[in-house]
Amino acid sequence: MKGYNLWSYAPYKPLLRNVGDIYICRVVPNDNSIHFEWLDICEEYSVFYRKRDNGDFINIGKTQNCEFDITGLDTDTDYEFYVEANQLKSLVRLARTGESVGTVVNYLHPDDTAYSFSGRYLCSPSLVRHPDGFLLASMDVFAGNHPQNLTLIFRSDDEGKTWHYVSELMPCFWGKMFILGNELYMLSCSTEYGDLLIGKSTDGGKTFSTPVCLLRSSNGKNGNNGVHKNPQNVFIHSGRIWNTLEWGNWDNPSFYHAAMVMSCDINDDLLNPENWSFSEPLTYKSAWPGTVQNGWAAGTIEGTLCLSPKGELLNIMRYNIMEGDPPYGLVLAYKVNTLDPDAPLEYSHSIKMPCNNAKFMIKYDEESKKYYSIVSRIDCEERAFGRNLLSLMSSQDLESWDVVCDLIDKRNEDMKKVGFQYVDFEIEGDDIIFLCRTSINNAHDYHDANYSTFHRIENFRKL
Repeated sequence: MKGYNLWSYAPYKPLLRNVGDIYICRVVPNDNSIHFEWLDICEEYSVFYRKRDNGDFINIGKTQNCEFDITGLDTDTDYEFYVEANQLKSLVRLARTGESVGTVVNYLHPDDTAYSFSGRYLCSPSLVRHPDGFLLASMDVFAGNHPQNLTLIFRSDDEGKTWHYVSELMPCFWGKMFILGNELYMLSCSTEYGDLLIGKSTDGGKTFSTPVCLLRSSNGKNGNNGVHKNPQNVFIHSGRIWNTLEWGNWDNPSFYHAAMVMSCDINDDLLNPENWSFSEPLTYKSAWPGTVQNGWAAGTIEGTLCLSPKGELLNIMRYNIMEGDPPYGLVLAYKVNTLDPDAPLEYSHSIKMPCNNAKFMIKYDEESKKYYSIVSRIDCEERAFGRNLLSLMSSQDLESWDVVCDLIDKRNEDMKKVGFQYVDFEIEGDDIIFLCRTSINNAHDYHDANYSTFHRIENFRKL
């Protein structure tokens, strides 16, 4: 066995673990069918399936392709399936039939253990347009008390209508793909509260160079602080590339995430850690004007960078006020010192925005002169923790926000089991395209998503 010096795998196979001889790399359940794909190693394959834990497996047919559709299934039903060829066999995989939303990039049944060495659910949507024209989507595999360090990458060559497996990264968590200088990068953590990593691909995401550590972390376990991130858009300003992060831990006795930004000159080598600057961490202060005064607030996480109408670079952050009165409706803005990238952020003010209990991203549209965001919108106090209403919002000034339209409205379904969240989006011409962390069709819960779904908002400026 030889050593391995890349970040990417196809697939990653933990030592001494049964991962199957044939790798099923993508699963897409539909209302009455299940589509799945695998990596090619033989000339012909046999496909088997059954209702979950119900009798013997049925040999449904043979194929020389590396994909198959099991059709004529009952809706809202769990099925097991696998692929076999020349005494080689895949793992038995799980899927639940049912109607989804958008276009399914990938699916993972909450009881499917194929990736349990990392997690059981799909998280951290990241979407990017490659300079060669195709789309790339990534997501990590997470679960509480799991390693949380595997990211899956998929590609579409037809504007998001169909998707196919490309590769996976290990270790990679909370990753964001981005393009700079016509080159593809991934910025991520090694695991939850792990080291901050960056790597580059020169072949469209098939392989990535060995990742470089930009910031060491204590790994954030057992109450120790570390790097916290989310897949936020990188921002180019004043000749530098900027992104957000935090330093802290949910389990720390002080229960804080100190706000930070990182930046690098766009002409410097992004893979050289010495070229990056990090602002000193700024912890939340309950005495700041405009913050919650009735009840308790845990502070801010998951900031998105925007240039204000005044020309100030702002980090606008999700504000955890679950114990506040009211428990929703505010986000906080911090000023970035663009003249001194090492300087701490400066608290600016609070903004009324009904999406503070989930990650959001803000982008400026040059044509309409408006800011846009796709949010898990909160419409009343009873739904302060709900994420089953996804809305497009806009603002002229970053201060007053209006609902453009509701994109996915499942308020008639259990908000503990259904969620649309952590959207990564791009403005392209007259459309907005986005990737969503989606919990639907008997997900483990609203937070622990079983789908990654792609969506397109056509002619969004006319809505």
